[in-house]
Amino acid sequence: MSRQMVRPGGRSARVQAAVHAAVRDLSAEVGRDALTVPLVAQRAGVTPSTIYRRWGDLRELLSDVAVERLRPEGTPEDHGSLRRDLTAWAEQFLDEMGSPTGRSYIRDALLGDPDGGNAGRCSAYAADQIRVIVTRAADRGEEAPDVETVMDAVVAPLMYRILFRPDGLDSAFARRLVARLLGTDEV
Repeated sequence: MSRQMVRPGGRSARVQAAVHAAVRDLSAEVGRDALTVPLVAQRAGVTPSTIYRRWGDLRELLSDVAVERLRPEGTPEDHGSLRRDLTAWAEQFLDEMGSPTGRSYIRDALLGDPDGGNAGRCSAYAADQIRVIVTRAADRGEEAPDVETVMDAVVAPLMYRILFRPDGLDSAFARRLVARLLGTDEV
């Protein structure tokens, strides 16, 4: 059972924010490999027992921080058509998740997540973004695939390549996935 809490309020939210900030700051200053629970606790102004009680261990804490970092900051931009919207989103997704930092966050999110809850949260972030794009397209009168079809045809192959075969991965690959999904030759 995961100990992470989703969007707590009050003191709990302040503790979470302070601990997450400490992890991010210390990672930049001393490197991720040098992080310890006592070091994070000291920087956050909490006791190590607070971290252990809430997150269990450093791996689960890093996982929680990573999931928050993987959360999209806004809705996908409207480029006027399903093809352009989905292509721009897929290229941005690949750029962010395929970067060394993005891959590190993905690994952290999965490593400290024995029950799969974080993977589900990350998947929901992508699905929510896709839902905005396909709903927007349908509102414009365009024929649009359902969210799960886009997840299977675009997001899943991107994630596989990001995690297991990143060599040579570029935006042309993302464009080809969208073109194949939409049955177009436009890349």
